[in-house]
Amino acid sequence: MFKSLLISVWFLMHPVHVTLTSIDFLPDTGIYNVFVRMYFDDFLTDSKLNGIVADSVGFYAGTSESRDAMEMYLSKKLIITVNEKTISGKLHEMKVEENEISMNLEFNGVKKPVTMVVKNLILTDLYADQSNMVIVKVNDFEEGVKLTSDITEQTFKIK
Repeated sequence: MFKSLLISVWFLMHPVHVTLTSIDFLPDTGIYNVFVRMYFDDFLTDSKLNGIVADSVGFYAGTSESRDAMEMYLSKKLIITVNEKTISGKLHEMKVEENEISMNLEFNGVKKPVTMVVKNLILTDLYADQSNMVIVKVNDFEEGVKLTSDITEQTFKIK
């Protein structure tokens, strides 16, 4: 009984399953600045499901092990393809505050994007009602979409 009550209270305190990802292309440098925010407790659960050992204390301290774990997680869960070439990213900044983890990454790759495919699998193994908000900005082009556990990928045609 107590366990059921505790689980019910927990769901009331954290009922939303949503992440935010923004991708901003800087044409002068050819770098894609990527910002990701998600609930920290959800990340810890999902990373375990995906075989990644993540120590919560290390994330608060910003250890190199926690940075490596996050890079490994995001390399599996956030795939960005520009002009049919998958680009890779490096974690530059990571911060945990009030059960939210925010990251800034830099992706290098194609300097003249025409199409961009974003596949966002963050937390989709964990929640059927997961929503992953994605915003792409390239020069004057800006578009946002909601990806879900059922629809995990979107193609953006840059104008």
